[in-house]
Amino acid sequence: MINPDGRWYGMWENVVFLWAIYSIFFTSLEFGFFRGLPEQLEGLDCAQIIFLVDIVIQFLVPYRDLETYTMISHRRRIALRYLKGSFAVDLLGCFPWDSIYKATGNEAIRFLTWVRVFRARKIIQFFKTMEKDIRINYLVTRIVKLLMAELYCVHTAACVFYYLALMVPQEQEGNTWIGSLTLGNYQYNNFRDIHFWRRYITSLYFSFVTLATVGYGDIHAVNTREMIFVMVYISLTMILGAYVIGNMTALIVKGSKTEQFRDKMSDLIEYMNRNKLEKGIRSQIKDHFRLQYENSYRKECILENIPVDVRSKISRTLYLDLICKVPLFKGCSEEFLYQIVMRLNEELFLPGEMIVEQGSPANGVYIVLQGYLEELFIGEDGAEESIVELTTSDTLGDVALLCHIPQPFGVRVCELCKLLLIEKQSWDSILQLHMKDHTQMLINLLEKRREPGILQLEPHIRHLIAKQEEELALGLSSTAYYGDINRLKHLINGGADPNTANYDGRTALHMAAGRGHEQVVKFLIKRGVDVNCIDKFGNSPLLEALKAGHEVIAAVLVENGGIVNLDDAGSFLCEAVTDNNMKLLRGLLKYGVDPNSRNYDERTPLHVAASQGLCLAATILIESGADVLSKDRWGNTAVDEGHKCGNQSLVNILEDAALL
Repeated sequence: MINPDGRWYGMWENVVFLWAIYSIFFTSLEFGFFRGLPEQLEGLDCAQIIFLVDIVIQFLVPYRDLETYTMISHRRRIALRYLKGSFAVDLLGCFPWDSIYKATGNEAIRFLTWVRVFRARKIIQFFKTMEKDIRINYLVTRIVKLLMAELYCVHTAACVFYYLALMVPQEQEGNTWIGSLTLGNYQYNNFRDIHFWRRYITSLYFSFVTLATVGYGDIHAVNTREMIFVMVYISLTMILGAYVIGNMTALIVKGSKTEQFRDKMSDLIEYMNRNKLEKGIRSQIKDHFRLQYENSYRKECILENIPVDVRSKISRTLYLDLICKVPLFKGCSEEFLYQIVMRLNEELFLPGEMIVEQGSPANGVYIVLQGYLEELFIGEDGAEESIVELTTSDTLGDVALLCHIPQPFGVRVCELCKLLLIEKQSWDSILQLHMKDHTQMLINLLEKRREPGILQLEPHIRHLIAKQEEELALGLSSTAYYGDINRLKHLINGGADPNTANYDGRTALHMAAGRGHEQVVKFLIKRGVDVNCIDKFGNSPLLEALKAGHEVIAAVLVENGGIVNLDDAGSFLCEAVTDNNMKLLRGLLKYGVDPNSRNYDERTPLHVAASQGLCLAATILIESGADVLSKDRWGNTAVDEGHKCGNQSLVNILEDAALL
């Protein structure tokens, strides 16, 4: 096989380029001046041997696959590609058509010489390569390219002009542009006998003045065929002129994409020289930069000035289906997936590049859109062990970012890859609002792969899951405690369970009810929270609201099915009476607590109020239906306790109630 980047093949391409220039110019000349062509020019036709050799060489030159960007060196694939491509045209171009025409006399055969014009693609490819080479002046390269295109058009038209005249019978040659031509004292009668170079220069002059539409009037079309060709030629030259002027304008204003690439490449080379980067890194940087230039149709380059809303819709259209198939995101909320999709950036990587270095810090999560990669574990001795192959919808860098550890593996590109990148900063900002999805991804991480590295990390991942659940509960409780309803909405919309309890069994509703955040309480109820959940201390949200004196909150809870739900109502009521907390007492009695509930001594709240001489508490209890004659474990009634207290006003209240 022949190295396509080698020095010798580069020299051969230069030789083929020069002979391709000769070939396309000589083809037009051979077609137009097939009679009377000088012998020294006819001898040059033997140069077809150069192109025959090139055909053989093409079967030995590896090529770069445009899909995978890998170098293909398999002989059969190289041969099939060339045979399906330009082989037939290249082979036909090597036939000696002029000699065959002379042997057969068939005029149609001569037109087959135009097949050789397809060799111009080698010239076009050569100039494309030169335009990207920053060692060569871009302005000069472009001007030479434009001049060559213009000269070829003029040269070909000159040959066609002469061909039109030559095809007229000799006895009628006065009815042609050159046969009727008189320049000064020189006449072109019997122009077939005039020296070749004079005929060619005259034809070239006619072509130039027609191209420039100068119209001196000294040379002009005579017969119908010449008039038709002149009209067609002028129409085409107007397009050619517009093309040349447009390109020259672009050169002056320096606005072409290739020039921008050259300027950036120059800056890049200067940077690499200043920092004395080694050859391998230099080559990798240049190849990657060239790949980015050749694939400048990426979303980030095209849509950077498009409104965010439109870009998000485009991203959903392009990537949402793929993201939904990613194992890492299985079971995650739609809102989380939408946020991921909106922050995706396309990246292209060449074969052989290490996208993720083992032991490096995490800088983002990659999702494979197209291509093939391999995950590697590099031992202390530098030996590489292939762990797993990564293809479409697989992720890389996720273990390090989710587990907050250095990269456990390296990842190398095997063929040209198109990846979707979520940068670390964007990733962290999304997870702050979707803590439940963070936990779900950790669970998926355990189920997604079973490599040795993941198995070793399993205890750490399970610890992170437990810690994440605790933080989620704390986040909900803290948000509800401070009444941050916007943050609370983000957490719950992101998948957080509103019934999640903290280490004390207290939910967000407990916190909001105790702090009096009415809006938060109503939002939690709408999201299906349990209004009668009990914490470790036996408190319900309604009880929390009553303790804090938030009657509006208590009314909202009762309206939605809330109950006090006290296990030891008697002791709790007695404590409220002892503390002289009349607001709490009224609230408890209002929302269904039995005023005759007893404590461990069989004493009712009325016993306690009577023993302490609390007239207001006794009145409230009696109005709520407390039994004045109820006896405690020692056989005492509330009236007896009132007599012991010595508060006559209280005794009167109790005795009046006993008579009813």
